[in-house]
Amino acid sequence: MSSLTSILLSCLFLGPFFAADEPLCQTCNTRRNYTVNSDYFRNLEHLLDYLTQNASLNGGFFTATVGRNPDQVSGLVLCRRDVSAPACSSCLRNASDDILELCPRSKDAVIWYEYCLLCYSDNNFLSSSNNTHELVMYVPQNITNHSLFDKQVDKLMNAVADGAAYNTSRLFATGQVDSTDNTSNIYALAQCTPDLSRRQCRQCLQELIKEKPTWLDGKPEGWILGVRCITMYKTYSFYNGAPMIQLPSAAPAPLMPPLVIPSAKQGKKKVTSTVLLIVVLIATALVLSVICIYLRRRSKRKEVLLYDTERGITDVESLLLRLSTLRAATANFSEINKLGQGGFGTVYKGILPDGQEIAVKRLSRDSRQGIGELKNELVLVAKLQHKNLVRLLGACLEEKLLVYEYVPNRSLDTILFDPEKSKQLDWATRFRIIVGIARGLLYLHEDSQLRIIHRDLKASNILLDADMNPKISDFGLARLFGGDQIQGITTRVAGTFGYMAPEYSTLGHFSIKSDVFSFGVLILEVVTGRKNGGYFEYQQDEDLLSYVWGHWTNGTMEEITDPSLGMNYPRSEVLTCIHIGLLCVQKNPAGRPSMSTVVLMLSSDNLSIKAPSMPAFCIEKCSQSSSNSIPLSLNGLSITEFAPR
Repeated sequence: MSSLTSILLSCLFLGPFFAADEPLCQTCNTRRNYTVNSDYFRNLEHLLDYLTQNASLNGGFFTATVGRNPDQVSGLVLCRRDVSAPACSSCLRNASDDILELCPRSKDAVIWYEYCLLCYSDNNFLSSSNNTHELVMYVPQNITNHSLFDKQVDKLMNAVADGAAYNTSRLFATGQVDSTDNTSNIYALAQCTPDLSRRQCRQCLQELIKEKPTWLDGKPEGWILGVRCITMYKTYSFYNGAPMIQLPSAAPAPLMPPLVIPSAKQGKKKVTSTVLLIVVLIATALVLSVICIYLRRRSKRKEVLLYDTERGITDVESLLLRLSTLRAATANFSEINKLGQGGFGTVYKGILPDGQEIAVKRLSRDSRQGIGELKNELVLVAKLQHKNLVRLLGACLEEKLLVYEYVPNRSLDTILFDPEKSKQLDWATRFRIIVGIARGLLYLHEDSQLRIIHRDLKASNILLDADMNPKISDFGLARLFGGDQIQGITTRVAGTFGYMAPEYSTLGHFSIKSDVFSFGVLILEVVTGRKNGGYFEYQQDEDLLSYVWGHWTNGTMEEITDPSLGMNYPRSEVLTCIHIGLLCVQKNPAGRPSMSTVVLMLSSDNLSIKAPSMPAFCIEKCSQSSSNSIPLSLNGLSITEFAPR
């Protein structure tokens, strides 16, 4: 018998309302996996169909083994004895579908519902009475003064355990104990698989009840579940039929207070008030029930409530996709469909049944982007609509997947830093990419409903569509600001060295100006075709910022442009972009322009721009010449910056 201390913690807390066709919980052994389309997978599919078809014809219980070792798979299904055959069949059909999605590729798994359970394994467990995969769940409210309540729960659970094992031929029993000291009535149920002996059934249930954890005390609803036996209790009648066991109350009912006969007028007032109170309470209960049912059904129509640490609960409708749909679209995440791979995981190309092309971002198990960041990205991107931001089409939280519009030319870094592919990027295309990124950032900083700081802007997070138009992607590290807030502090510095502003990488201070710094690095990369290394790699010959600054002060700007451009570019436009890039990477955030100013500078031909000073992270050999030596015919006047909202 396994210990209840090893239960799956993510399933311990249940809301007071849930649908019978939704799983209570599942456990998946991720250490033993099968591959899709393998012999084990085909045996498993056959087993699930066989169990589902035969269980309702055999009293809701069936076991089977399919295949031969090492691809043999054994399974067991059990329906509650008080549910109808159609309800049993429906529950098992849901279980056979859901377990493949919720426990993908697991060779050992079990899933529980209110009316049934399903278990399969590559180990033949059917000959054993061991109650594997034990699980405890409860509703996280508390009963006031629960000492007597807990004693009644224990008493009733032992009574139904005895009833299931010794008083019936079906190894199933229900029971009830009446209310005491104004608490609710308690209802309980116990059941074993029919292939156990009476002694084995009682021992199985006894060990479940004996190992009932203390934190189940005072909870109005509790489930203690295994594969060979289950028991549960609630404060309302949840089973079909009358209770098979009726226990007396633990204490006599309190004496009735003396009867006071009011006057006719007083009596009429009290009766009217009582009736009115009852009507209000009933109406309130009905409204709350309708709301709960409506919300539950909305969730079944692919709506999800996501938690964002900055803004609380946020509705995201019609975004959830089934894992099976994305598996089919990507040919089960085939290597042939792989578009790229990074620290977060892998991106695959897919085609939906309607022919729409998609890109599926699949996070790896050891990805730095956790489920919180995934939800953060889902909430953020779903709210953003701009031609220079990648469009989110859907998500699947079963395996941490995000689904985007397919962008055929992939990410900027795959082309820009490739000596051959970079020839596709003439200057007109590069300038359009710079302007598009700037406009996308301006939208995030100032024009969207909420101010958003990306925090991880880099070449690999810029996607290029069929016409080489840029789209900013990957919002897993983005932060939301409201009102006039434009900066914040974090103890968790996350991003990419080479693009992170100095105040962010060293102190954790981030703001719209830290995004501006990253944008400045991007401009210089687009112009030079050189990737910026980490800021702290002082052993390298020269980092990008030092390299550009040195040529800027020496007046040799033609030497730093990407060789693949040749001489086919307008010199003044290239110099303007370098100038803006150097302003964006200033050490002092106040010296960097806002994105509204950047967009204005990029779109104006005769605009005076202030001279830059030495950029941040410039190594000691950088020339510290005065800005007066800059070889441009600029007057050094500063442009007026637009204040953010």
